[in-house]
Amino acid sequence: MKRNYIAILALTTAFASCKDNEVFEKEMYKNEVALISSDYHNTFQEVVQLTGEEVIGYIAASAGGTHAPEKDLVIGLEEDATPLAEYNWSLYDAAEDLYAKLLPESKYEILDDKIVIKAGELTGRTMIKLRPDGLSPDSAYFIGLKATGISGVEIKSKKSTMLYQVLIENQYASQATNSMYSMVGLANGLATAANKQLFPLTSNSVRMIAGNETYVSKEVDLAKTSLILEMDEFNNITIKPYKDLQIVQLNNDPAYPNVFKVEEAFGIRTNVFLLSYEYTIGGVTNIMKERVEMQVK
Repeated sequence: MKRNYIAILALTTAFASCKDNEVFEKEMYKNEVALISSDYHNTFQEVVQLTGEEVIGYIAASAGGTHAPEKDLVIGLEEDATPLAEYNWSLYDAAEDLYAKLLPESKYEILDDKIVIKAGELTGRTMIKLRPDGLSPDSAYFIGLKATGISGVEIKSKKSTMLYQVLIENQYASQATNSMYSMVGLANGLATAANKQLFPLTSNSVRMIAGNETYVSKEVDLAKTSLILEMDEFNNITIKPYKDLQIVQLNNDPAYPNVFKVEEAFGIRTNVFLLSYEYTIGGVTNIMKERVEMQVK
């Protein structure tokens, strides 16, 4: 009797083990599809050069599982503002002035509203045309996307949405990194130094705070204190007001000739702006002679 009980128990255990193995193998081999993004709010960052022309980017998806799929996996793409609303509320609560923005429709075109992962492959993608010129370096821009299953394709729930972020840059500054330059020079004839962040505006221009003014990110403050450096094809600089700043470019100092150059020494490259100008804020005029520089790769 005891032997019969042991035999039955062994058969039951073996049967249960087989069922567990079947479930495990089924999960292991299952080709769930996920939109490729970071784990930080499912964001994907596309850093694009300001060129005055369209730039091509990509939205990608991957298939999970131990082996590549045996047949094509097709998912649909829908634009969805919900992920951005959740992102903004999570980071900024009710402070709407800090909210990230949806990328304007005029600034992009998704070429296909589906992604195909071919049989035998693990990833697929679709192209997106981006028109980044005119975007503000002070705003975060996203396209909210949601994946939908076609023909029974399983979507990984945690990766079914994506926030596709567009970041702008040029050869002088990038929105993706803090383009922090060091400044040394003269303010009204006295030695001065500071750190300045430069912001990309177009393919050949950047925005910078004038002199030793304090950087405040609000638009009303930027309008009063910011200038534009615009480089021509020979790297000569034209200094302009960003908005309301009163500024005059000075072109009579050979040590600060209003030029941009890249210096190289010991394998290190450095962006250098040599600037001379005067600006007036609140009736007070300051004369600036600046060497503004940052090491670059």
